[in-house]
Amino acid sequence: MKAFHKFLPVATMAGLLLSTPTFAADWTLTSGNGTLGFSGTQTGKAFEGHFGKYDGTISFDPAHPESGHAKITIDMASATTGDGQRDGALPGHDWFDVKAFPSTIFEVKDFKSKGGNAYDAEGTLTIKGVSKPVTLPLTIDISGSALHAKGHLQLVRSAFNVGIGPWTTGQWVALEVGVNVDITAHGG
Repeated sequence: MKAFHKFLPVATMAGLLLSTPTFAADWTLTSGNGTLGFSGTQTGKAFEGHFGKYDGTISFDPAHPESGHAKITIDMASATTGDGQRDGALPGHDWFDVKAFPSTIFEVKDFKSKGGNAYDAEGTLTIKGVSKPVTLPLTIDISGSALHAKGHLQLVRSAFNVGIGPWTTGQWVALEVGVNVDITAHGG
């Protein structure tokens, strides 16, 4: 019985260590580590663009995705499509209004597992001061100190007051816009 009492503190400590919950790893996202893009249709022709400046933090544990969170900030003045006229209009009042709203923020409150490496990032997207709940379907792969996330989301631009004035209807520019995410964050 004496030997058991000597072993009890060691067994208790080992049990506590083994039952300690896993903590999410933290990753940092910086510009140039992937693409944050968008797509749409203007006068019946598809176009694509991307944001050149963005950053953020991601806290994620695949064993406990529901405890994860993220905050991604996008510099709206960094939008480019390769079309001079469109690129000149995007920062203006009718579109992104970058003087009043220089950044867009996507704040993820949790990740829901859909099986394998598929997740739903559930959170709030704020564009031009308008915040809406969104769910971004993603695949997330972790390799060493890198987290790679890839996904696509459809938005209605008018819900965020993007494209006001003569652009309010979908007559010239479609109301549906695609958001494309293909980023790699580092840390872990």
